[in-house]
Amino acid sequence: MTDEKPPIRMIDAEADKLATLAMSVETRLPQVAELLLAEIDRAELHAADAMPADVVTMLSTVEFVDEGSGAVRTVSLVWPADADIAAGRISILTPVGAGLIGLSAGQAIRWPDRDGHERRLRITRVTPPGA
Repeated sequence: MTDEKPPIRMIDAEADKLATLAMSVETRLPQVAELLLAEIDRAELHAADAMPADVVTMLSTVEFVDEGSGAVRTVSLVWPADADIAAGRISILTPVGAGLIGLSAGQAIRWPDRDGHERRLRITRVTPPGA
């Protein structure tokens, strides 16, 4: 059974910054860099002011369900320097962070976790930055 990845959208300026970031960590974090670059590659790019509010962008707060365990998590997607897992701020340079970017509320994606196990993550709510 193959799970086709859902269509995703990114802010054009963020996609450029994320691509630069991913390439800068290719040696240190090859799996995450590869996943993130692949997501950027397949994303439909938009200007920031044209991005729907329910799409996960940098600094969004995202509620999602791990459909395998039923666990519900609410996190903010942040740049690596601002990451603090205890405060619910996850870096874009984590497998989950790279998997969430660009998804919309209601979408799900099958995505590897840190240990390489596939998880199905479903977005239940997105709060845009500053909302």
